[in-house]
Amino acid sequence: MSLNSKPVTIATIDINQPGNIVRCGGTWALDGISNLEHRIDSLSWPEEKLLQFDVAGISEMDTAGAWLLQRTLRKLEANGYAITLHGQHPEHEALFDVIKPIDLSAGPFPLHAQSNLLEKIGQVAWPHMQQVLGMLAFLGEVSIVTLRSVAQPSRIRWRQILHNLQGAGFDALPIVGLLAFLMGVVISYQGAGQLQRYGANIFIVDLVGLSMLRELAPLMTAIIVAGRSGSAFAAQIATMKVTEEIDALRTIGISPMELLVLPKVLALVIALPLLSVFADMMGVLGGMVMAKTQLGVSYFDFMERFGDAVNLSAFLVGIGKAPVFAAVIAMVGCFQGLQVSSGSESVGKQTTVSVVQAIFLIIVADALFSVIFSWLKI
Repeated sequence: MSLNSKPVTIATIDINQPGNIVRCGGTWALDGISNLEHRIDSLSWPEEKLLQFDVAGISEMDTAGAWLLQRTLRKLEANGYAITLHGQHPEHEALFDVIKPIDLSAGPFPLHAQSNLLEKIGQVAWPHMQQVLGMLAFLGEVSIVTLRSVAQPSRIRWRQILHNLQGAGFDALPIVGLLAFLMGVVISYQGAGQLQRYGANIFIVDLVGLSMLRELAPLMTAIIVAGRSGSAFAAQIATMKVTEEIDALRTIGISPMELLVLPKVLALVIALPLLSVFADMMGVLGGMVMAKTQLGVSYFDFMERFGDAVNLSAFLVGIGKAPVFAAVIAMVGCFQGLQVSSGSESVGKQTTVSVVQAIFLIIVADALFSVIFSWLKI
């Protein structure tokens, strides 16, 4: 305790039976209000209905203490006691003037009514609906900027596109190739045991080729890019917004959509189909190696069967999904980056949200593609 601090005295209240004088003293403040309230409740009030409250001994009083004293006086008056109050300090009188208009006889503040099921659903759904509306507005704005850039190619930021193409495409080749190769190995290994039972070893080519080219390669590549590049897009734009760089761009007349968002979208739309082709090659290579090891299918036999088992439509179906996946990843990453309010915590939160939303939307889009291709008999 510092030398300049005032000693805190315990709040007291006692009844002197001769004269029925109630003496109050000490510090009537929030810190000791609980003990003081218990003390008041334990007092035995005299039968004579005339009380004198001497509050001259109260050294300090805050709103909580004034409220407790005022509530005690009103409770005694309601029980028929005639009360006189003297010894008040001027500052305490000001507190009493603030407390007097309050209805202390009322019970505790009513608790918020329990929400019904429909209200709870609305509370959960409304923030998501706002996110959807914001995303649609963002999509419209990007579409307008894209059409304007197509009409005036000089507005396109080629340097930024090439920079993002290297970061989101070329630099992602090692991880995409490795995981695609391992995926091909796993598919071939899991299918080898079942095919061997029926002497259908050569059909491992159909299993690996169709599964990788049509579904797994583009889907897996999109998920990897969403976690790798989509999060980077969100973090970069979020950091720029926190440091007010985006506001500075607008101030000097540069559109953040043209400088930051559109180059990322275009670069990823170009890069993801190429990455999917690379993933197709590596996945088939992994399946080929495992087919040779487990089933004894030679590389020559594998490639000869591959041309018959996998037609061009299967390859084009997988590649056709990639630009849609790329647009989803880039749009979600840039949108969530712009949603940052302030602080590094918000940057991390929106980056995480961007990855989760992008992967979710990729899987939804892939399911929709499957339904559409089924209807079209592709």
